[in-house]
Amino acid sequence: MYKRDDIFMKKILGKWVQAEGQPFAGLCFEFFEDSTFQAIYESMSITSSGTFQIDGNQIDIKQDKHTFGLVGHFKGIYEISDEKMKLALPDGPSGDRPSDFSLARDYIRKIKQND
Repeated sequence: MYKRDDIFMKKILGKWVQAEGQPFAGLCFEFFEDSTFQAIYESMSITSSGTFQIDGNQIDIKQDKHTFGLVGHFKGIYEISDEKMKLALPDGPSGDRPSDFSLARDYIRKIKQND
């Protein structure tokens, strides 16, 4: 588990929305200080939630709940610059961790938590 004062953890906390012009524009991830997350894709009435851990630029998402049952372990990478985040995740649970950002989605911070 990560300390609450971990710089990487502080950077990702908050609400991030996928930018326009991408396959799931509007998909929102919200990362909380207790290492939980919630995702909402309103246009298809999809919600999911679970826990996450970060280690440097790697993120492990364990999705425990999903509207359509897409649960499991997603191993990804992320990069935050100012109020933008690149997030690369495999297409499904248990997929290989991406090695680069070529298939990453771009997210824009909407709410920052606990500065």
